[in-house]
Amino acid sequence: MFKKNLLIGLASLLAFFQLTPALADKTTSVDPAKTLETAQSFLWAAGSGDMEKLQVLMADDFVWHNEGDTSIPWIGNWDSKQEVLTTFLPRFGAGLKVTSWSTDYSFANDNQAVFMGTMSAVANESGVDTGKFSWAVRVQVEDGKVKSWNWFEDSYAVSKAYHAKK
Repeated sequence: MFKKNLLIGLASLLAFFQLTPALADKTTSVDPAKTLETAQSFLWAAGSGDMEKLQVLMADDFVWHNEGDTSIPWIGNWDSKQEVLTTFLPRFGAGLKVTSWSTDYSFANDNQAVFMGTMSAVANESGVDTGKFSWAVRVQVEDGKVKSWNWFEDSYAVSKAYHAKK
């Protein structure tokens, strides 16, 4: 019975993904290669600390969203280019030092790009290492600018390191 329900569920999911592109508005189609190129440039600028490039690539109504433990000062929604530059980035930089980073997968569809990889970091306040963990980000690109950045990480590892006692 379980096997049958699993197969029915998988078939339903597959049918949904096959139908979804047919339901999309084709008038908004964007070259995925351009989307990926813009998103990769943004990822590089964010990772290297190139604030000038980051500002150029960021839409004015940009949204940066980090999933995770909201008791960490950089987790949550940051709803404008200005808020990201003046509040989020300084909080993130003060709170976490990235010690390793790899981008293992990337792909794009229309105006959305996805990157996945692994990283590790040290929580600056506690000095505790997160250990290596997985991350993913979904990036929306419009008119050559990054409109949204939705970041997913091992929130437990980051929270545990951030809240550790010295």
